[in-house]
Amino acid sequence: MRGEVEHSIGGPARHPRDRPRHHHRVQRGVELPSPELLRIQIHTHLRSTSNPVDATVPRHKDRGTEDATTREVRVGDHDEILQGATAIGRRHSVPPQDVAEVAGGVANRGFVLGEALFLRVARPGFEDDLRKEAGVVPVARSLGVLTPAVVEYDDSRGLVDAPYVVMERVHGVEPVGVPVGLGEQLARLHRAERIDLPGVPQDERDDPWRTVDDLAERGYLDLGTAKWLSGWFTRLADRFDRGEPTVLIHGDVASHNLLTGPDGGLRALVDWGDAAWAPRGMDFAKLPLEHVAAILPEYLGETRATAIGVAPREEEIAAATLWFHLDWGLGKLAAEPSPGRRHWTAPPGSRILGLLRFFAAGPPAAWSTLT
Repeated sequence: MRGEVEHSIGGPARHPRDRPRHHHRVQRGVELPSPELLRIQIHTHLRSTSNPVDATVPRHKDRGTEDATTREVRVGDHDEILQGATAIGRRHSVPPQDVAEVAGGVANRGFVLGEALFLRVARPGFEDDLRKEAGVVPVARSLGVLTPAVVEYDDSRGLVDAPYVVMERVHGVEPVGVPVGLGEQLARLHRAERIDLPGVPQDERDDPWRTVDDLAERGYLDLGTAKWLSGWFTRLADRFDRGEPTVLIHGDVASHNLLTGPDGGLRALVDWGDAAWAPRGMDFAKLPLEHVAAILPEYLGETRATAIGVAPREEEIAAATLWFHLDWGLGKLAAEPSPGRRHWTAPPGSRILGLLRFFAAGPPAAWSTLT
């Protein structure tokens, strides 16, 4: 979702819960001069989009194969989605030359529609996620969450043979560190009242003890380590309320779904396809622990200011977050490596090594007693 590009939506494949979505760093500008010929230019956006580079790359090829040439690619009438994107652009008064495809979408194909709008067309199998997002975004915005507004959602398959959504386009870049304001935005989201949101599931809690037993049986853990890990989960279970009412979570709070401005402030939280009713700690599970520790004070300040009843303590949220990091990290230990995927949780051992790094560096007080 982005580059300067904004909320296109993105990210390569991740862990079981780090479901692949869209890579936003490579933007393909699509000029549609005629049905017979489509000239595709590929602009590579790194941290800045001020210096686009033309490239000879077929659509949907992974980034990293740029050169300094441009060629014309005949795609023909078989690419009805591309033709449909142009028609949708016209519906919103956007000329064909201002329609630009953003590369790498797994759940959707994304198109910039001029400076103000962004189009996402669901790929087969991901229609429900797009429908869910169209329902969740208005709820999030009503709570003051910074996320692009839905301008149009259409599942009639009239202009294009797939559901699509047109949203406001937010200009920003992927944050390098922790964006200012993220904790406040998550606190606003988590106070949503429980209502019926079509397609938004109740995320069931895992049984980490079973995961530990399975890894030991398969030879990934020795019995002594398995016993120690089981004891760690037991201790963590006593540090937070596992029966706490679930909250509305974004479900994929990670750098590739955040857009920031030049000052480092958060401009938008994007890609709501993983939204769910779940424990609040789960919404911190895709950020590095040092980032979670940095935003928790801000999160708690906003939560306490608007809480009805007793607000959670920092130690409780820290324990719940650590629970998910440890559980999901162990769950991925036996996975096959995925070279080239840039999300920090993609390597099988990354979460466990992240835990080691966090605690070896001397964590804040709320975390230091959780081992």
